[in-house]
Formats: sequence, structure tokens, C-alpha cells
Amino acid sequence: MFKGSIVAIVTPFKNGKVDEKKLRELIEFQIKNGTSGIVPCGTTGESATLSFQEHERVIEITVEQTNKRVPVIAGTGSNSTDEAIMLTKHAFKAGADASLQVSPYYNRPTQKGLYEHFKHIADSINFPIILYNIASRTGVNIEPETIARLASDCKNIQAVKEASGSLDQMSRIKQLCPKNFVLMSGDDSLTLPILSIGGTGIISVVANIVPRDVADLVIEFQKGNLEKARQLHYRLLPLIKAMFIETNPIPVKTAMGLLKLCEPDLRLPMCAISNENLEKLKKALGDYGLL
Repeated sequence: MFKGSIVAIVTPFKNGKVDEKKLRELIEFQIKNGTSGIVPCGTTGESATLSFQEHERVIEITVEQTNKRVPVIAGTGSNSTDEAIMLTKHAFKAGADASLQVSPYYNRPTQKGLYEHFKHIADSINFPIILYNIASRTGVNIEPETIARLASDCKNIQAVKEASGSLDQMSRIKQLCPKNFVLMSGDDSLTLPILSIGGTGIISVVANIVPRDVADLVIEFQKGNLEKARQLHYRLLPLIKAMFIETNPIPVKTAMGLLKLCEPDLRLPMCAISNENLEKLKKALGDYGLL
């Protein structure tokens, strides 16, 4: 389940509401282009500004539309342990295959607090969990030793999406955790390096617009076609960089609007991309052959 190119799918909005029809179309676009799994309600899906009702509905739609063709790994994390449990139980009931649990943001818990938070969630429901470590957005790094302890103590904590940007840390995770514990990239630009140290794939932002190429990068590496994987890495790299010229998901949502994949609507405090960065984004899309 935790392998290949898994898309952190955007949540399309129209007139201030979730565009359910467009979400279904985007899921079909992903599956037809080789995506291995769908993550609804992640950072890229603007989970922080979805109401509980919207959050639950987006997960339900994703489960319905995928119809077991690919796994659904529902973003159900929160900085409140009780809220995370509530959202996770709903995802399980809705038929999702696993839960993506971001480390608690804003609270800045200690490593002990992180351990107890994730263990409490894992103990509350027998449901596969992938941890999401992204200190740049949460304020706290989940240290490799904490991840290893969780992997050992909680059998349903089976993987980590690593967006620390540190290959040293990721290597340490691979060293400390059980052999069957899965390491996935949380940074599109590090997919190939992470595969080389034993990772299994990527939970991707850029796959929202070029799903086939991201899937092919992982596939070619797994086949042993390292030169082809390297070529795809360097082809994707400028486009990936453009996806992060402003805070995610501003650039990718804007790109999807330019490519007519969905409306570029964002929810405050996410706002429209600056004119200067819009031109940079258009150039990257044009250079890639998308515009």
C-alpha cells in the first residue's frame, strides 16, 4: 500500500464550496495515469481550512470514486489527539485503507508528547497509519528514535512520510526501525535519493499535474533502469521547484487552473500567487511542454 507514486490530491473548490464533481474527475485522471494511491485531506488538500463535514465528505467521495482500484490514505491528523481519533475513526468507517497522521502543529510537543499522541491514536483503532514528519510546517521534528519506538510498539504504525529534507535522518530511520517499516518521500525533489536509500516511493504534490512522469520515475528505479529514472528526476526538477515558489498548494492549484484541470480557487489564508511568481510558474509549465 505504501509504495509507488501516491498523490496528495488537491481539494477543488467552486464558489466557496468543495467541487465534488471535479474531485471525482481528478481522481479518475490520477488512476488513468498510473498513480498508486490517493491521499485526500493532506496539506495539499487544504485540510486546515476544511470544516469537519467537508473533511469527512472529501474522504467519502475519494473512497467511492477509487472503488478499491488504488488505496486511499486519508489525511486525518490534527493538533488535537481527540480530533485526530475522531477523523481517523470516520475514515475507517468510510472505507479508507489507511491514515496519514501529521505531527501536531502549533502545540510544539516534546518527543514524549509526540510518542503518546501517535500511540494513543494507534491504540484507539486497528487501522494502518503512516506518520507525516514535516517540521517546516508543524514546528517539531519527529526524531528517528521516536519513530523507531512507535514502529516497535504500535504494529499498525507501518510507515513514515519524511519531509524533513535530511537524508541523514531518513537513513537513520531505516537503520533504527524494523525491516518492514516503510520510508516514503514527502519531498518531490528527493524521490530518487530516497529510493536509493531504501524508500518505496513518494507522496507527491507535482503528481497533481504530471502523474504519469512521477509514477514512471519510481517504476523505472524499481526495474533497475537507473539512468531512465535519473533522466526523469532531472526533467521533473525545474517543475518541482516551481511548485514551491510560494507556499504549497498555491503554485500547484494555480498550475491546475492554467491547465484547465480545476479552478485555481484557494481558501484564505491561502491567497492568489503574486504576478512575479505567476510568470515564473508559467515559464516552468511552458518549458515542460504543458503550456
